[in-house]
Amino acid sequence: MPEARVTQLQSADPADWPVASGWRPLVDDFFGSAVGRKLLGFLGERLAAGASIFPPQPLRALELTPPEAVRVVILGQDPYHGRGQAEGLAFSVAPGVALPPSLRNIFKELERDLGTPPPTFPEPGGSLVKWAKNGVLLLNTCLTVEEGQAASHSGKGWEVLTDAVIRHVAEGPRPVVFMLWGAHAQGKRGFIDGKRHKLLMSNHPSPLSALKPPVPFIGCGHFGQARAWREPQQALAPSDPVG
Repeated sequence: MPEARVTQLQSADPADWPVASGWRPLVDDFFGSAVGRKLLGFLGERLAAGASIFPPQPLRALELTPPEAVRVVILGQDPYHGRGQAEGLAFSVAPGVALPPSLRNIFKELERDLGTPPPTFPEPGGSLVKWAKNGVLLLNTCLTVEEGQAASHSGKGWEVLTDAVIRHVAEGPRPVVFMLWGAHAQGKRGFIDGKRHKLLMSNHPSPLSALKPPVPFIGCGHFGQARAWREPQQALAPSDPVG
């Protein structure tokens, strides 16, 4: 029988969370800081208390997308808090998991904008691993959550690390596309030089806001704009759905 997929955090030791070598100095600096040590202590206490924490690999976005490979950044807020959903990438769910409404709208806009058909189910389903491996940094601003408790780990320290990641990309040598959907993601725009990078902003893809003003997500055309902006800079991978 195939080995059961691990769905929750097993350890509060960052040595168990692989990252690409280019992120290592930044990650090590964070976990060596007072904020990082306090966060690890909090995670250890919650695990010891029997809490179910998702995802199993909080730093997976930094494992699959090295800094030198980042071409597009999509910011999320909080991992999914249902068992088996979160896989360490913003908006992405593990293969075979039912698509959350926001992700359904992302695929809907992708098809409307670029004619890209929705992914087959159950494989890859709503998993965006392929995007991450093609240079799309799918970063949540908070990287862990407890089962059934949205935003339960917000303000515990992850935001210091993820803000540093955003700054690192924004201050890097290459211009990239930043897709900022919703007020929370747009709150990070101060880190990003809009003259160097392509800033694309709209409402969040959640059904609560995707069709509402001021900038509805459905119809925003971000995927096509990203592709058009990037094409003069470098050839796109044919399999990359977001350019």
